[in-house]
Parts: sequence; C-alpha cells; structure tokens
Amino acid sequence: MVKTNVMRLLSQAGISYKAMEYEVDENNLAGEHVAELIKIPPEQVFKTLVAKGEKRGVVVFCIPVNNELSLKKAAAVIGDKKIEMLHVKDLLDTTGYIRGGCSPIGMKKKFATYMDEMAILFDEITVSAGVRGCQLCIPREELVEYIGAELCDLTQ
Repeated sequence: MVKTNVMRLLSQAGISYKAMEYEVDENNLAGEHVAELIKIPPEQVFKTLVAKGEKRGVVVFCIPVNNELSLKKAAAVIGDKKIEMLHVKDLLDTTGYIRGGCSPIGMKKKFATYMDEMAILFDEITVSAGVRGCQLCIPREELVEYIGAELCDLTQ
C-alpha cells in the first residue's frame, strides 16, 4: 500500500489509523457501496462534502455516507443564509482532492469543518485516505480534535 499524504500527516501527529483498501468501481462511487466493500456499517463511514456559503466561503462537512446533507441546517450552523455544494470541477483546485477521494485531512487550505453529531455514537469512524480505493479508520475524538471539527446536526 502506498502511503498517502493523509496517512503521513496522521503519523506525524501521532494519530493511529487502520487503512482499508477496496476495489474502485468507477460506475459506483457511492459511499454506501464503499461501506459494503470495507465491511463497516454505513453510519460509521463518513463522506467529506465541500460547500460554499454566501458570506463564509468554502466550508467542509463530514456526514455518514447513508445520509444527505441538509443545506438548510448546514447554512444555519455556519451562520449563513444560503450555501451550495462546490462544483465537482472546482474540487481539485480548492481542496487538492478528487470526487470519491476527498478527505477532511490535509486539504490545500484549512477550512472550517463540521462533522455530523452521529459520529459520537462511535469510538472510531472512517474517512477517505485522500485517494479513491482507501479509507482510514481513525479514533473519532483524535480526528475531531486534529481537524478542528465542530460536531452538530447536519443531516436531513
């Protein structure tokens, strides 16, 4: 397994993780499919979504793969009237990651990050290793502290 930048950053910070590789299906990048492949309940596998607020600019949301982001709740959480998802074509330039491989760890810039409160149900959660085909299982508390995430209700 090739060590990703995300793995290097976690190692440097002294945060333990378990890497789980899976076969990428270009026709099915759905998070629930990934959860099935790595044999982890979908509510414990978190996807990283990037949005843009009218006033706040770029913000990051981490939610379970079997849920949908509530734009209304997300806007309220960041104190903005309206937010919209960042266009896929802008994802790489903004974050350094591609769709299906976006991690809340090691983005090009430090963005405000919010994680769905469902995370508190688990001692460990998984997030992308920064590439398609690899998820990292990380102690939740250490991840939340490392990325400076705020836990809140974000899903519909």
